[in-house]
Amino acid sequence: MEIARLSHPYKHYYESSLFGRYINLDHIQPLLKKHSRTFETAILGKSVLGEDIYFIKIGTGRTKILMWSQMHGNESTTTKAIFDLLNVLSEQQHEAVRNLLKNITIGIIPMLNPDGSRAYTRLNANQVDLNRDAQDLTQPESRVLRSCFDSFIPDFCFNLHGQRTIFSAGTTNKSATVSFLSPAQDAACAVTDTRRKAMDVIVAMNKMLQEYIPGQIGTYDDAFNINCVGDTFQTLNVPTVLFEAGHFANDYAREKVRGLIFKSIWTALLKIGFEDVQGIHESDYFQIPGNEKLFFDIIVRNAKLKTENGYEILDFAVQYEEKLKQNEVEFIPKIEKISDLSHFYGHKEIDAKGTLVILDEMKQLKAGIEIDFVMINNEKHSFNVEIK
Repeated sequence: MEIARLSHPYKHYYESSLFGRYINLDHIQPLLKKHSRTFETAILGKSVLGEDIYFIKIGTGRTKILMWSQMHGNESTTTKAIFDLLNVLSEQQHEAVRNLLKNITIGIIPMLNPDGSRAYTRLNANQVDLNRDAQDLTQPESRVLRSCFDSFIPDFCFNLHGQRTIFSAGTTNKSATVSFLSPAQDAACAVTDTRRKAMDVIVAMNKMLQEYIPGQIGTYDDAFNINCVGDTFQTLNVPTVLFEAGHFANDYAREKVRGLIFKSIWTALLKIGFEDVQGIHESDYFQIPGNEKLFFDIIVRNAKLKTENGYEILDFAVQYEEKLKQNEVEFIPKIEKISDLSHFYGHKEIDAKGTLVILDEMKQLKAGIEIDFVMINNEKHSFNVEIK
């Protein structure tokens, strides 16, 4: 894989016109127009509300890789990474890129759910989770993906998603910044040859990522659900890899993670393009820790709080709710849990050391309330997110 090292640092390929969490079709259409001068582009179909669903075809190689992003409209990090990748693949004057594209053909649906992307919601305009519609195909977006799969006839699939900030890599105090899965192929979760090939690709990406975020890579539970797209495609004997862009410290814009996803996709393409993926690294795959839900955005520990039982020393957790306001994603801090949280971790932690914690506007402490800050020893601790 040395033959295909990037010619420049990542920042050279970074698509600066895409930033932050809110990415809709308006943001990517100028880029699609730009890249249509180099790559084949087409409109595969329409969303529920009539938005175009685009397809990009790159390369001439025998091995075909199909990838799609923003199946869930509020999971935009992988879409940004795709356009960084397109900037690499546009440099076909470089021998490494030319050699890669002689070996593989890449098909990309950069935004499968443009309606959900515009509304910044997980679901499509009919309030359907497209990742639970792989069998019934009730939605136009689901039918577009399946038709593309059937006509493109991929050898590998990359199912590109984003995950919440709640996941830890195993039971450690490290966030699952990037997660993967080789989905089950049957109810028994048998480790088939198809799954092993997907596992090999994941192992290659994990090895690369350990250099950047050691201990911060996880895998999802492989419980079988035939209604999920990855499970369905795996049952059709096409090795399918689930990518999940997670949380890195203070990276609520998901810009650091975007770069890690870019590097992961690039590593996967090199693995498939320049090596014979034999499915021989199953044991290494199962060494990657499984995701656990052990994180909150903020934990205030050892807080003296007024409760119905008087004053008690408790911990409380704050979780952000993401809301689209005036074309920007705002992070609304809300109390999620009040308890002994010694078995959980916070991306940010504040130790009140038994001191009285005063809530803003003297609100009563209870789960679900919005809370911008607290006062501890006359010091204000803000819970607002600073997007960089």
